[in-house]
Amino acid sequence: MRTLITGGAGFIGSHLCERFLAEGHEVVAVDNLITGNLENLDPLRSNPRFRFVGHDISNPLKIREKLDNVLHFASPASPVDYLEFPIQTLKVGSLGTHNALGIAKAHGARFLLASTSEVYGDPLEHPQTERYWGNVNPVGVRGVYDEAKRFAESMTMAYHRVHQLNTHIVRIFNTYGPRMRLNDGRVLPNFMYQALRGEPITVYGDGSQTRSFCYVTDLVEGIYRLLFADFHDPVNLGNPAEITILEFASEILKLAGSISAVTFKPLPEDDPKVRQPDITRARQLLGWEPKVGRDEGLRRTMDFFKLRLGK
Repeated sequence: MRTLITGGAGFIGSHLCERFLAEGHEVVAVDNLITGNLENLDPLRSNPRFRFVGHDISNPLKIREKLDNVLHFASPASPVDYLEFPIQTLKVGSLGTHNALGIAKAHGARFLLASTSEVYGDPLEHPQTERYWGNVNPVGVRGVYDEAKRFAESMTMAYHRVHQLNTHIVRIFNTYGPRMRLNDGRVLPNFMYQALRGEPITVYGDGSQTRSFCYVTDLVEGIYRLLFADFHDPVNLGNPAEITILEFASEILKLAGSISAVTFKPLPEDDPKVRQPDITRARQLLGWEPKVGRDEGLRRTMDFFKLRLGK
């Protein structure tokens, strides 16, 4: 099989490239490197079944080789990134999704869209099931990402219904692991970076808001299973082990052996108060659930960050 992965130089994208190569696929990674990093792909560059294409998928792209699978993971994904690149975020969710779907249609390939738990916004339903339509502010600062992904889901389902394209949608909850950027801006790299440098840990709001963290290899396993499943509606993938941000800060400090103080800042606009996936659908359809516990996953991730800080 030959698989195209947009956003292939990103955190999750590079892990997907690695997994598909391990499964025997030829892999074409497409990335414009706005937030991706070629260093993530260094271990793969010498593999004759791997090819990198520097390209912005918001612009048309022709792939001459026959493709079996197209996975669309290109997009800024952290608040820091999509606040810096709001228009690019909207374009890759709309034009980029259109172009990626067009490639899949031209090749008769399976298509998988990387959507997000952010389609639920600041949820009024807890935990979040795939049937929940969300509570999103379309004109708020986070709307550029939330609505881009909601639109991408709508377009994906339209291609499935109109063109009978074999499509799949994964709604990704907070994911972490090696290859995250130190300046990612999300809570886990922020906390680890600050703890390892002995700087004050920054908690927004009072720290009572919750998140659920899934280790990246667990997510990749779920995505691989979903791609080959006979199911087309969205599927949540995440770890339902919920924790408050303040409790999470304590875990990071303990793991780092840090005595950093905790400081509090105002909660950003439209920041979700709770986030926890209902993964009943993934369990029933895919036989999937997370395997890596938070203790083990955080240790592996901190080891990676220590090496990065050492460099």
